[in-house]
Amino acid sequence: MKRNICLLAVLLICVFSNAKVQPSALVADNMVLQQQAEARLWGKAEPDATVNVTPSWNNQTYTCLADGKGNWSVSIPTPKAGFTPYEICFDDGEKLTVKGVLIGEVWLASGQSNMEMPLKGFAGCCVEGGFDEIAFSAQWARHIRFFTVPLRQSYEPLEDVEGSWAVPSPQTSPEFSATAWFFATTLSEVLQVPVGIVSCAYGGSKVESWTNRELLEQYPDVSLRPEDMEKQVAYERPMLMYNAMFLPVRHYTVRGILWYQGCSNVGYHQTYARRLANMVELWRSEMEQGDIPFYAVEIAPYEYEGSQDGLAPYLREVQWEAIRLIPNSDMICINDLVKPYERYNIHPGDKKQVGRRLSYLALNHTYGKQQFFCQHPRYKSFTVKGDEVWVAIDNIGMGICRNYDIQGFEVAGEDRLFHPADSVWLHWQTNEIVVSSRRVKAPVAVRYCFRDFSLGTLYGGNWMPLIPFRSDTWE
Repeated sequence: MKRNICLLAVLLICVFSNAKVQPSALVADNMVLQQQAEARLWGKAEPDATVNVTPSWNNQTYTCLADGKGNWSVSIPTPKAGFTPYEICFDDGEKLTVKGVLIGEVWLASGQSNMEMPLKGFAGCCVEGGFDEIAFSAQWARHIRFFTVPLRQSYEPLEDVEGSWAVPSPQTSPEFSATAWFFATTLSEVLQVPVGIVSCAYGGSKVESWTNRELLEQYPDVSLRPEDMEKQVAYERPMLMYNAMFLPVRHYTVRGILWYQGCSNVGYHQTYARRLANMVELWRSEMEQGDIPFYAVEIAPYEYEGSQDGLAPYLREVQWEAIRLIPNSDMICINDLVKPYERYNIHPGDKKQVGRRLSYLALNHTYGKQQFFCQHPRYKSFTVKGDEVWVAIDNIGMGICRNYDIQGFEVAGEDRLFHPADSVWLHWQTNEIVVSSRRVKAPVAVRYCFRDFSLGTLYGGNWMPLIPFRSDTWE
């Protein structure tokens, strides 16, 4: 008899435990919710259970019903941003309270290793100033929160992830994405609001890694047969990061998306622009927040080898083509942020300026702060005058910032052989760049930093670097 009573007690405890409402891992202590939005909260409960959600900022209760599998979701209105921590009570018969909730600006940061790269750096790859940021990171404890999605792959779609929201400290911040950290701290300082980052990046991943089965089945060069996928380098496998990392966070309400990826797609520039645009359209449809901002990073200079040798500039070129295809998007150029000694380092150390330039895109385009310059000078056209090429530049704003020691230009004649320019000067009256080479008497084409590794030195008056370009269409 006693044995039966004990067994019954254990069963009741299990049922009671299972009945407790279980929010998603992202809906947890110290999270940041997007301000003045209908923020989505979701999770698990008993099938058909009633779930009541009560935030402390208005003490109103919002009710939803779990479906037959126990899934529930509710949207709640959030107030203006502020540094007052709130609580949210979830009640399905037993109460659970999430504490330390801030209201601010939330961004999803994704891509491959240069977005994943933490403040502590990778082995043999340091983040400039990373340990200084770590040492003083606790000063941002009221301002910044990070949720880092663990590196996962899955052949089947997943609905949740492990993880928790981290408050900056010397103990937690070493693992924060460096690029996203500098973006968040700049944004928070300018806007004076809390900033939450959902970091969802996987080193080496291709754009196909973040795309679903339905789209990938339309790509003739992609096989989703497990036996074929297992033969690939693990980090380049298609679909698996989409299933395991993006899907579980897609419901979280964010202001926009930050994207730093492309190195693993070097050599596949013929398909990249359309596939990136397809991925963004897919993500936006899954997130159900409309055409939220999408801000990307042009891949950095790096000396590729093997089958990728010489193909990086074509990938950079189609990255900009993708931006033209994607509504409400833009990109930063970082051609000037790599040191000569980083020629063979695919993880350049200056992540501070990368994050800040991304923040300038957001501050200008998303938050309407026009004083933050974010548009890069870009090639417009050229004319030939004798043995000189006169290059016209768009988006120069306050003019050209450098009129000497301009590196990176090359010219070619009818033989299509490019030679470094030995004379480059600024015609300041028209802001044209005059380029020539003693080895090219009759130039027909001009290029700027159109190589795997070529560091530019030309800036607009807003101190934004000229985007690498070519005037020709030769392959």
